[in-house]
Amino acid sequence: MFNTSPRILLLGKNGQVGWELQRALAPLGELTALDRHGCKGLTGDLADVDGLRRTVRQLKPQVIVNAGAYTGVDRAEEQRELATRINAEAPALLAEEARALNALLIHYSTDYVFNGSGDSPWRESDPVGPLNHYGASKLAGERHIQSSGCRHLIFRTSWVYAARGNSFLSTMARLMCEREALQVIDDQHGAPTGAELIADVTSHALVQTLNDGAKQGLYHLVPAGQTSWHGYAIFIAEWLQRQGTEVQSTQERIAPISTSEWPTPANRPLNSRLTTTKLERAFSLTLPAWQNGVERALVERLGSDTEA
Repeated sequence: MFNTSPRILLLGKNGQVGWELQRALAPLGELTALDRHGCKGLTGDLADVDGLRRTVRQLKPQVIVNAGAYTGVDRAEEQRELATRINAEAPALLAEEARALNALLIHYSTDYVFNGSGDSPWRESDPVGPLNHYGASKLAGERHIQSSGCRHLIFRTSWVYAARGNSFLSTMARLMCEREALQVIDDQHGAPTGAELIADVTSHALVQTLNDGAKQGLYHLVPAGQTSWHGYAIFIAEWLQRQGTEVQSTQERIAPISTSEWPTPANRPLNSRLTTTKLERAFSLTLPAWQNGVERALVERLGSDTEA
């Protein structure tokens, strides 16, 4: 049993997931949370490989939680070297240092490691085949960690949002109040995943894995259920109207379109469904419906907008 409070290093503290992790990890041990700007000679900049190594060696954490990433899917097609450094090379370094310290490394990956074919939820053991450089760089990060020999938890997730920061949820909630009509893709399917849920599951799994090393490994982490981006948008519109918010783009004015009608520099998978059976069994979890988290985030965001 791991009975002492561990020293925890959190990277990417100001991102959507990192912000929630600060809350969820704080009660578990001695938490040092860094962003890319760093402080007191420490750095959380994943692009600064040497500085990152010095930081880990100075702090000697027993748990490293990497919530930082290069997340610009389209920009990654042009900034391939930077995306690879942050999403693949930095996790490789963290894994190397974690192994030397016998620390547990927690890392987040994506549904974009799959090619999006079919309509069945992807299992952790299914063949991968990313369609874009972002997905390829995240897959490389996974593989570096797995081959390093370090203790690790890797969580693949999808369609991440939070009440804080920018996401599909915040963009849709704003545009619906500004525009009379919208077009939203209807042939990509997945589960909107709240940063709050990711953080809470992480803290739960962290404690169990410190006490039972057999639980380490790769897991899919998304809420229950599935929808399309269009279905997601309709849910937001209906919720806003129920709250009495003046919405210009009502559900009747949100038109479904295909991916081919909205070309982007990076190809997106059509099937981003992930099965969570392995996660739920390993950590005795029951994951909530995706609608629950979206409603909570909308309440928090609407409240903060009103108070401002």
